[in-house]
Amino acid sequence: MDDNKNPIRGRGASDNPANRFEGKYTDYDLDEETGQKPSQDTKLIRDDTKEILSKNKSPDIPFTYGLNPYRGCEHGCIYCYARPTHEFLGFSAGLDFESRIMVKYDAPQKLRKKFAEKSWMPQPIVMSGVTDPYQPIERNLEITRGCLEVFAESRNPVGVITKNYLVTRDLDFLSELAEYNAVHVTLSITTLDRELARVMEPRTSQPNRRLKAIQELSDAGVSVGVNVAPIIPGLTDHECVEILKAARDAGAIRAGYTILRLPHGVKDLFKEWLQQHFPDRKEKVLNRIREMRNGKLYESEFGSRFRGKGEFADQIREMFKIQSKKLGFNKKEITISRSNFRRPEVGQLNLF
Repeated sequence: MDDNKNPIRGRGASDNPANRFEGKYTDYDLDEETGQKPSQDTKLIRDDTKEILSKNKSPDIPFTYGLNPYRGCEHGCIYCYARPTHEFLGFSAGLDFESRIMVKYDAPQKLRKKFAEKSWMPQPIVMSGVTDPYQPIERNLEITRGCLEVFAESRNPVGVITKNYLVTRDLDFLSELAEYNAVHVTLSITTLDRELARVMEPRTSQPNRRLKAIQELSDAGVSVGVNVAPIIPGLTDHECVEILKAARDAGAIRAGYTILRLPHGVKDLFKEWLQQHFPDRKEKVLNRIREMRNGKLYESEFGSRFRGKGEFADQIREMFKIQSKKLGFNKKEITISRSNFRRPEVGQLNLF
């Protein structure tokens, strides 16, 4: 990859690195007059995946089922660990991940059908594991909203993870679920620096808007927490305490964190991004990551992949533990109720 490539406005990645499964490289010619790449418009692609729920098999992830209304994410966070999942679809982990979005248009209908099955035992489902359910296209498509309507109708418990203020649009369904203790929402905040957020996660809501979402959710009686995620050593780790304080003041009751991880193609994308935006900090950041990953930029070992290892990882872990306790986070476990589940009815077509 070329570290001297120019960033594309509104995108996290600057090109399409080769798909590790196909060995192809797709890039774009520079404009002869401006020397810039053409803007990459978002293309929506219908996803007719048969199963609406994804079953988690990782022992260090605390939920069994996830629901991804989309695959790929317009938010364009340069560090996103889910980027390599696009390679399984024949796309690149780079620009394709944020501009070629697979859309499950019939997700609400499939979810209702799933809940109607007699074999379905109510349990928490998380939206979403490999995408953000409130990325910009959701504003018009309302697929996540349709799924939440099904959750509210059936009172099946749900957890929502997002970086977007748009989640407040659905306070009607979220509040209804909250009445039955069947929902928890988590806002992920990486930095409070507007300019850093603009280039690092270009189409997410600005940090102050995410804090506002926490406040509005809390005021509406919805259980809400914050993920300081990912912590980028040498770039954002100094902000952890301030993020926790701001989230607490906004109404968050739980707090968690993860350390940056750079699987597969994300590693080179992130290195290129550092060279473009923070060349003076590039080696410091990469060396700090290596300190926490046994000399590597990525380790997939269950149990440590989210938090890292070593002295610096231990310092962050202890700081987070002390500050969370001091600020009143995590006083008790979030227990989402499944006792009010109502099996929905799915109408059958009358052929005669």
